[in-house]
Formats: sequence, structure tokens, C-alpha cells
Amino acid sequence: MSDQIKFIVDNLNKEPFRKNYNLITFDSLDPMQLLQVLNDVLAEIDPKQVVDIREEMPEQTAKRMLSLLGILKYKPPGNATDMSTFRQGLVIGSKPVVYPVLHWLLQRTNELKKRAYLARFLIKLEVPSEFLQDEIVADANKQYEELMEVFKSLHKECEQLKTSGFSTAEIRRDISAMEEEKDQLIKRVERLKKRVETVPNHQQMLKIARQLRVEKEREECLAQHKQEQKNQLFHAVQRLQRAQNQLKNMRHAAADAKPESLMKRLEEETKFNSYMVTEKLPKELENKKKELHFLQKVVSEPAMGHADLLELESKINEVNTQINQLIEKKMMRNEPIEGKLSLYRQQASIISRKKEAKAEELQETKEKLATLEGEVSAKRNQIREFDGTEVLKGDEFKRYVSKLRSKSTVFKKKHQLIAEFKAEFGLLQRTEELLKQRDENTQHQLQAMEEKRGVSGYSYTQEELERVSALKSEVDELKGRTLDDMSEMIKKLNSLVSEKKSALAPVIKELRQLRQKCQALTQECDEKKSQYDSCAAGLESSRSKLEQEVRGLREECLQEESKYHYANCMIKNLEVQLHRATEEMKAYVSSDQQEKRKAIREQYTKIIAEQENLGKKLREKQKAVRESHGPNMKQAKMWRDLERLMECKKQCFLKQQSPASIGQQVFHKCCPRGTLLHAENGQERQGLLWSVSCSSKSPRQCTIVTVVRKQLRWRSVGKRFARTRGKKFPDKG
Repeated sequence: MSDQIKFIVDNLNKEPFRKNYNLITFDSLDPMQLLQVLNDVLAEIDPKQVVDIREEMPEQTAKRMLSLLGILKYKPPGNATDMSTFRQGLVIGSKPVVYPVLHWLLQRTNELKKRAYLARFLIKLEVPSEFLQDEIVADANKQYEELMEVFKSLHKECEQLKTSGFSTAEIRRDISAMEEEKDQLIKRVERLKKRVETVPNHQQMLKIARQLRVEKEREECLAQHKQEQKNQLFHAVQRLQRAQNQLKNMRHAAADAKPESLMKRLEEETKFNSYMVTEKLPKELENKKKELHFLQKVVSEPAMGHADLLELESKINEVNTQINQLIEKKMMRNEPIEGKLSLYRQQASIISRKKEAKAEELQETKEKLATLEGEVSAKRNQIREFDGTEVLKGDEFKRYVSKLRSKSTVFKKKHQLIAEFKAEFGLLQRTEELLKQRDENTQHQLQAMEEKRGVSGYSYTQEELERVSALKSEVDELKGRTLDDMSEMIKKLNSLVSEKKSALAPVIKELRQLRQKCQALTQECDEKKSQYDSCAAGLESSRSKLEQEVRGLREECLQEESKYHYANCMIKNLEVQLHRATEEMKAYVSSDQQEKRKAIREQYTKIIAEQENLGKKLREKQKAVRESHGPNMKQAKMWRDLERLMECKKQCFLKQQSPASIGQQVFHKCCPRGTLLHAENGQERQGLLWSVSCSSKSPRQCTIVTVVRKQLRWRSVGKRFARTRGKKFPDKG
């Protein structure tokens, strides 16, 4: 938040606002002042927003600002997503609402200026459809849309010209320079004409000069065509050479080939291609489709949070446990047939994997071969371009190989000599090491002899003394040389210093005088500068006051212009409405029936009457449907029951026709409520009877079937069946 306020204050202190705020004064602004600051920023973006907040109602201010922010496509931050709270905070000048708006506006002021400027011309006015029925309004609206499209195209062209790098000043400068050149050329031509007029036969000479110029242009054109044809010939020769090389390669490849080998190769290629088309590529395509579907699904789903991830992890764990349980069950079964099948499946999967791997390897090798062939052809072309020579072939290549072999023999000889020299060098190094060891041994023996004689270190000290004496003599020589050199250098330097002093003496005197003048001038410059600063400050203050007055006057002028244009538009709208009203009154008052029918009032009254009649008819129809609904439903139910009854009769008749129907259980039927009717055998004097039991709660809806003497009879059972339930019924028809 502090960074946001700091950014706002910094931008408000710059041009064109010049507020001179700091963090404390800006944070201590009351809501009205804060809203005035926001309005000033909006006025900088859109000059129509220049309003004093104190002279405007809060609702109008909020409506005006919200409409402009909507045009500028401002989206409230997370803490102001509710538009009612955002609108309320904007009305009362709440800091959490106003600060983000100011930060957003000051970040992209230039872009928003452009958007506000375009909004004045590109926001389409919504005209009601009933007004568009008028021809004048429709024509005006169509013209308005056409002008909007023209403005869009012109604005795009203007932006393209701005970004193209051309400026009007440069174009004007170029035009003026070209005009000057034109004037100079005209003057030169006139001068040459005057000179030529004195020459005899000048007209004929001018004709010859024109013909010469035409022929030169023609010569240049022919030279250009010749060069183009040479290039085309060169490219054609290259293509011919490539085609010849390809033909040689193909003949060489087909020289040792037989029809059987060619057929085998073609069969292998067809098998490989069929495998790629039928098996490998469809699988890859299916996998790609699955991946695409999965990715589209992931993209379409909303962003997942921590809770969603935890839920997915729990589901994954559950699925893994289920998989483990199934694997354990499968292992516990240990069926031999499935084991054999698993072995075959494993072998088949291994073979398919090997097949896929080999196919991929073959594809890769083909691609590598194609790339290598392309590289070879490119290298050949490069060799032709650089050296103008081609790749050696045939006898030339054999000669080249023989030369390489002779050179390789020479190389081997030289390499052998180098090896001998290396061996010799090793021997010499070894002898050097042995001699060093012997020297060390002799030194040790000499030291032992010196210790025995009582003069230990004699040889060492003698060598050191000799070395030190030699060094001392060298140092003494160097000292003598350096002392002589130093004395000479000192003499030279002293002479140079004296010369420079004598040369610089008059310059130093002049410099002292100039220093005094410089001090006096610096004092005068400081005084003049202070006077200039005070005068500039006064002029700047007066200039700022004048600029403020001018800005205020411009704003007043813009306001008055906007009011004038608004009043003109309102007058035009009122005139159009008045014209329509007069036309309506004329049509309504006139005695002509056709004009009366054209009146809007008559049309609407006619439509209202038609709709009322239609509503009455629909209400009557609704009433009739409501009255007939209950009886119709009962009738439909009765028809359904009758249909079931007839179906039951049909089934019973079909069962009666079979010879095994006598003395057996022949009836199993569901009553309308879905309960099962069943029959049991019973005995009576008259013959075979049936006792019937029903599990339905409403026995009135059940039917009983009896089979006596090969006759199928129906008996409706009412309330009496409830009293005689469970008894045997005689056959009474």
C-alpha cells in the first residue's frame, strides 16, 4: 500500500498536475479533496470531466465517474468486487476504493487518453426499435454507423502513419528540396536550349542525342537480360549435373541388382509401410488424441486448490489399495490357464515392443540417411562453388588413393624416425640422471674426506667464494655504469628545467594577471546569476499564474462548447419528435381513412383489440379443458382396464386349446395393482373346481379364473368375495 501511495504522489507532483504533495499531506486529505484529485486525473484523461465536486450531487458524481471508468474498462480489485460497495466507497471518497483507481489511472494515462478520445466516436448510441421505424431516424442511424466505420479506417491509417517513422516536417522538407531541384533543372534546361539554338542543325542533333539515350537504355536492359540468362544457364547446368549424378548413382545401384532382390526389397518396404500405416501411426495418433483430450479437459476445468489436491491424492491412494487387493486375489487364485495365457501375452507384448523399437530405429536411420544425403549434396555444391572442382570418381579416385598410400609410407618412415629420436632422447635423459647420481656420490665422498681431515665444507665455501666474487665484479661494473648514466641524466634534467623555467616565466606573469581577472569576473558572474535567478523566479510565478488562467479559460470554453453541442442535439431531437407528433396529429385528425390507419394510435388499438380477443378464446378453451379433464382421465383408465381384460381372455383361450390344460394349474395372473393371483386344485361333487386366493388389498379389482370340464369361465368378485375368502366355489356358471 505504501508503494502504491508513493507512486500516486510522485505522479501527481509531475506534469501536468503539479500538486506538490508528500506522503503525509496526501494521506491526510479529506474524502472531498480526494474525490477532487480523482476528478482532476479523470479530467486530464477526458476534458469533459472538468467539474467542481462541491457543485455537483454525490449521485451524479458517482454515476459520471462510473460511466467513464466503465468506458476505460476498469475492473475493481479483489476487495471491491461487489459493485454496490465499490459505488458506495466512490460516493463517500473511501481511500481503499480511490487509491487503486488512482494507481491504475496514473500507470496508463496516455493509453487511457487515447481510449477516452476514441470512446467519444466509437460508442454506439442505442436507438429504440420503435424510433427506427421512422425513415428519417433510420437513415440518420445508418449514416451515423457509416461515419463510425470511416472514422475507424481513418484512425487506423493515422496510427500506421505515426508508427511508420515518416513525419510531416521531413516530407515537407523533401518536397521543398525536390521543388528547388526542379527549378534548377528547368533553369539549366533553358540555359542549354539558349546555347544550342545558336548551333546549326540543332534539331537534328537533339534527335540523334535522344536516339543515343534510347539505345543506351536498351543496351543496359539487354545487358541485364544477358546476366539473368547467364544465371539461369548456370542454375540449369547445376540441375543437369545433379540429375546426371543421381542417374549414375541409380545405375550403379541397379547394376548388381536382380529382380528377386528388388522384389524382396520392395516387399520389405511395403511391409514396413503397411506396419507404420496400420499399427504404429494409428496408435500414436490415438495417444496424441488422448493427450489432447486430457489437456483440453485440464484447461477447461477451473484452477485446483490445496483441498482439491488432497482429495485427488486420497482417491489415488484408494485406487492403489484396490489394485493391490486385486493383484493379491489374482495371485491367491493362481490359475494355470491364466498363467499360460499371461506368458503368451508377455511374449506377444515383448515381440510387439521389439517390433516397434525396430520400426523406430528404421525410421530414424532413414531420416539420418536422408539428412546425410542432403549434407553430401550440400558439401558437393560448396566444393563446386569454392574450388570449381567436383568429387573424384573412378580412375581419378584410384590415383588419389595411390598418392595417399605413397604419402602414408613416407609418413610411416618419418614416424619411425621420430620414434628412434624419442628413444635416443630417453637414453640421454637416463645417462644424465646417472651422471647426476655419480656427482652426488662423489660430493658425499668428498664431504666425508673433508670431515676426516678436519676441513669440512671447504669445497663448498670455495665454490661459494668464487661465485660471490664473480657476482661482485659484475655488480661493481653495473654500479659504475649506472652512476655515469645517472650523472648524465641529472645534468640533462637540470638543463631542461632551467630552459623550461626561462620559457615559462612570462607565461606565469600573464597567468597571475588572468587569475586576478578571473576572480573579478567570477564575482560579477555570481552577482548576475543571483539577479537572473530572482528575475526568473518572478517570471516563472507570473507565467504559472497566466497558464492557470489560460487553462481555466480553456476549460470554460470547452464546457460552453459541450453545452452548446448538447443543446443543439437536444433541439434537433425535439424537432424530430415535434415533427413526428404533428404528422401523427394530422393523420389522426384527417378524414381520410387510409391516413387514419397509418397513425400509430390506430395501429396499436387494433393490435390491443386482437390480443384481447385471442386472450378470451384461450381462456374459454382453458375452461373447457379443465371441465373435461376428470371424465377424460376416467374414460382413459376404463379403456386401459378393458384392454388388459381382453388380453387376459386371449391368453386364457390360447391355454385352453392345449390338451394338457385339464386338471393342471393354468392361471397365474397379476391384478391391476401388480399382486399375483394363484389357484390350487379342489374337489366337489360336480367335478374339478378351483379355490382362489388373492393378496390384493382391494379384491374388487381382482378377477378369478376357474377351469371346469374344459370350459373357461370368468367370475367377477365383489364385496362377497371378501366374506367367502378361502372357500371352495362350485361351478355355477
